[in-house]
Amino acid sequence: MNTIDKLIEELCPDGVEYVPIKLLARRNPGMSITASQMKEIHFSGGPIRIFAGGSTIADVNWSDVPSRSIVTEPSVIVKSRGHIGFAYHDGPFSHKSELWSYTFDQQVVDTKFAFYYLLKQTRLFQSQANATSVKLPQLSVGDTDSFPIPLPPLEIQREIVKILDTFSQLEAELEAELEAELEARRLQYRHYRDELLSFGDEVEWRTLGEVGTFIRGNGLQKKDLIDSGVGAIHYGQLYTHYGTSAKKTISFVSEAVASKLRSAQMGDLVIATTSENEEDVCKAVAWLGSQNVAVSGDAVIYRHEMVPKYVSYFFQSNHFRQLK
Repeated sequence: MNTIDKLIEELCPDGVEYVPIKLLARRNPGMSITASQMKEIHFSGGPIRIFAGGSTIADVNWSDVPSRSIVTEPSVIVKSRGHIGFAYHDGPFSHKSELWSYTFDQQVVDTKFAFYYLLKQTRLFQSQANATSVKLPQLSVGDTDSFPIPLPPLEIQREIVKILDTFSQLEAELEAELEAELEARRLQYRHYRDELLSFGDEVEWRTLGEVGTFIRGNGLQKKDLIDSGVGAIHYGQLYTHYGTSAKKTISFVSEAVASKLRSAQMGDLVIATTSENEEDVCKAVAWLGSQNVAVSGDAVIYRHEMVPKYVSYFFQSNHFRQLK
């Protein structure tokens, strides 16, 4: 029997109570700030950290953030839109208004214990966000406010945190080594991709409009999505699920709904026309499925006679990014 088992047997003979987060923590609202503003005021070593969606952060001066928006206690930040997740921070911080954070009652809950437990539930929250949002995955405040977390005695919570911190540190060290190797491979891939897709006057240059046709997708509502039927691609999925090409979809609509939507044919590109960041705008996926696929609004279909994956790779090239 390990330490945790012994403590549970000793301190929790009747089991562990589960309590909704809203009864255990203060929810902190965010501040109104754009990604470009965050980039402008960021500097290395800034005492206040601002969190945005995904892994985006900015370290800034105290004077850059309204005092009412600064949280100084250890808290859990909810990444509620796009890439769903959680972050723990024990220094002064704030976050964008579409995010929220929880400052827990330390006499009842160890904040890092709550963070680790929520982190364990990330896939559950990701599924919930996908099921309730038509565009980008989106959580509501109620999704987390009402979510119950276990409340073993603080002694047990802290012992669990101690163990998980140890493994997290080892994981971080291994990830750093793997990330360095992966980044080297990414750089190698980008080098050869851009080298292979770099041309001069030895080839004919023509505009995309001259060699193909752009067809804008149209409306697709959440209520239209079903478990099977005609394949459908929503623009938000282009950069959260699909890679360079695809033969199958993760979403479907009925034949009646599909008949009202514009469709991509085998060989067409499906291209996102809007995003929260510059990198994902114009993310292109070559559709290689044998059946036509319905395409939502905020995306375009590019119909052409070229090699589909060649065009999709061109959309990733440094030359295209500079033009974009």
